[in-house]
Parts: sequence; structure tokens; C-alpha cells
Amino acid sequence: MSSIYTLGIDVGSTASKCIILKDGSEIVAKSLIDVGAGTSGPKRAIDAVLENAGMAKEEMAYTLATGYGRNSLMGLADKQMSELSCHAKGAFFLFPDVHTVIDIGGQDVKVMHIENGAMTNFQMNDKCAAGTGRFLDVMARVLEVKVEDLGALGAMSKKRVEISSTCTVFAESEVISQLSQGTDKCDIIAGIHRSVSHRVTGLAHRIGVVPSVVMTGGVAQNTGVVEALQNELGCPIKTSPLTQYNGALGAALFAYQAASRRK
Repeated sequence: MSSIYTLGIDVGSTASKCIILKDGSEIVAKSLIDVGAGTSGPKRAIDAVLENAGMAKEEMAYTLATGYGRNSLMGLADKQMSELSCHAKGAFFLFPDVHTVIDIGGQDVKVMHIENGAMTNFQMNDKCAAGTGRFLDVMARVLEVKVEDLGALGAMSKKRVEISSTCTVFAESEVISQLSQGTDKCDIIAGIHRSVSHRVTGLAHRIGVVPSVVMTGGVAQNTGVVEALQNELGCPIKTSPLTQYNGALGAALFAYQAASRRK
């Protein structure tokens, strides 16, 4: 029997991710382009994943798009689907014992409750950049450090500094004020991580946190935020090297289900 190849595309607000799956279980190729909805990012991510796999779009049995900009792929994808469902599906594939998924993306924060791989409840903060990847980007710019270095720098903190505001604009003012007082950048960064975790914890407690807890999205690569969240929630948090691809993985898994039904 010939193999079924499916393509999952996650068009986020700040990045476009793709995954090609073979027979709903084996990741053949993946791609990530650091620009998202409304840009050339999605098409470039599709081109890149096909090139990485050495395959053509026509070889995909089914293509499913998810994420903030999924509707921009009308005609390119067979179907569009909510990122909530796709993140639940992807997290369950990576961690079959998952019950809570915390997804921190570029523009929003989502906390999902999962039962047997399906989402049963969720909370979302999408009206404000506080606690998101965008918030951390702004803070890194003010501190003149790379966003990918925040985790390591925060770990070097020696003194507790509070960044009390969860509003991006006010937090930026707080950070500038701390810098002008000569406060160590590492201490400020650790304070920023605690500020993010406090915001996310408030959201998580609205639906209840049931272990095991999995964190997805680009911010899950920031060890400082993960650690601050573990401390505040009082339970371990699992992450995967595929954290940024989780939505695309879920989309590819749903695509496989759809392709199997067609047979």
C-alpha cells in the first residue's frame, strides 16, 4: 500500500511553519520562516518544506492550514482549521499524557484543557501583547539584547527585581527606569520572565491546571519563562524541540485523518 503524505501549515502572526507527515506518524520534513500572516512567509515556508522533503505539492494527499493567517491560504490548502484544535492535537501526539497546554505565540496566549487528545476548554488572551512573544521582543529591544538570549541572561540574575506592570507600554517604562538606576540587565530580565509567568498563570487558573502540563509556541524556547511558570504553577512543564511546530504538526495530523477518510 502506498504511503500517505500530508502537509500542515501554521500561519502565525510572527512566523510561518510547515510539517510534512508520512502515514500520520513520521515527520518527513519541516520548515520555519520568521515572518507570518500578511507576508510572503507562508508561501516561502511551503516552498522550503517541499524542497527539504524533495517532494512536490501534488504529492500531498491533503493540505490543512491553521493559525492566525490560515484564511490567506484559500486555494492552497484543502481546509482551514482553528489553531486551538491543532495545538491540542499536536501536543497529544508529542505527549500522550497531556491535560493542559499553554501556548504562548507572537500575539496571544492560549491555555487549553485536553482530554484524550481533544480540547474540552480554553482561555485566551488576545487583546493585549502582555505575556506574549511580542512583549518579550519589545523588552529585548529596550535592553539591547537578542530575544533568544533572554533565557540564559535571566538565569544569571543575582537579585530579585520586580517588573510589576503587565502592560507592554508601562513595562517598557519600568525597564527604562531600572536601566537608568543602573540595575543589572540580568536581574531585569528575570523580573520580566516572572511578569510574563504571572500573567499566564492568571489565565491558566481560570480553567484549572491539570498535570501533565505542556508548553508550546515560540516562547517555550525561553527557559527563563518556562522556569518562572513552573515555579508559579507549582508543577513541571514539558516542552519539545518541536515546540514552534506544534500547530503545523496538529494540522498535518488532521490532514492525515481527512486523507484516510477519502480512501
